[in-house]
Amino acid sequence: MRNLTLRQLRAIQAIMRHGTIAGAANELGLTPPAVTLQLKQVEEDAGIILFDRTNEGLKPTAAGLAFVDAGQMIQERLRLLDDEIDAIKGLRVGTLKLGVVSTAKYFAPRMMATFRKDHPDIEIRLAIGNRAETIASLRNHEVDMALMGRPPKDIPLRSTVFGDHPLVMIAAPDHPLAKCRDISKERIAQEQFLVREPGSGTRISLEIFLSELPGRLDDLGTEMSSNETIKQAVMAGLGIAFISAHTIAMELEMGRLVILDVVGMPIRRQWFSVIRTDRTMSPAMKAFQEFLTLKGAQCLPFFDRLYPESAALSYHPPA
Repeated sequence: MRNLTLRQLRAIQAIMRHGTIAGAANELGLTPPAVTLQLKQVEEDAGIILFDRTNEGLKPTAAGLAFVDAGQMIQERLRLLDDEIDAIKGLRVGTLKLGVVSTAKYFAPRMMATFRKDHPDIEIRLAIGNRAETIASLRNHEVDMALMGRPPKDIPLRSTVFGDHPLVMIAAPDHPLAKCRDISKERIAQEQFLVREPGSGTRISLEIFLSELPGRLDDLGTEMSSNETIKQAVMAGLGIAFISAHTIAMELEMGRLVILDVVGMPIRRQWFSVIRTDRTMSPAMKAFQEFLTLKGAQCLPFFDRLYPESAALSYHPPA
């Protein structure tokens, strides 16, 4: 490995992305024979095959994936070195690649704008995805930091709480339960739920909430791909939904949605900033982490009450 070069690592990463020598060569501005030679040299030096030649193209072996991961880490470390040198020079500049789960997109722009007032020369590149996509970005070193509700357990991470995250049940204002109080778990379980994809943070919390009701998880509800779609469907009267309170601030203010008063809710979770433990903290990462600790909670939507004052009727099950 002593003779391994950055150019060879970049070639391996390009082959991984394209699955062909020709595609990698086109990305790198090289000829296909030049890329083939670089791959051959690495495989000979390592004494192991990095890609299997298949009908579908070049597929990385376990060794190939290890080289790709090493290349990503080295590139990230070189980028952090640029930021560190700028910091040593006294320049408060740098870049931060921030990944956020889709629920956090409702407050992430405000958070970025507030941060920029104190750090105008630090550029934040925002990547929004569902829970699985955000975890994959952390695993593949594609983001420096992520904001999410439930940190994964299969990646070495440092997780820091920066705010509360209430999860609530919502309905259209004319729903029969809209003005009821103390709705039981058994009663709410009879409703038609609109839910996110398997593995999403809110869906996991809903499954935990309903898990003690026999058979209720067998057909949880109608699956939808985004919080926006779910909100529109609830407003149209297609069902109720369990969702982050931070995604519905505007709809509550406009009276287009209401929060149902369900016993045991809101379920209070927390927002976390998540960083890999094997990542060196750049000045930009440190600055943003300090900002989250001091001001992160202030950037979250504020609720003076979670239920409308008019919700004064108690729910009583039919005799």
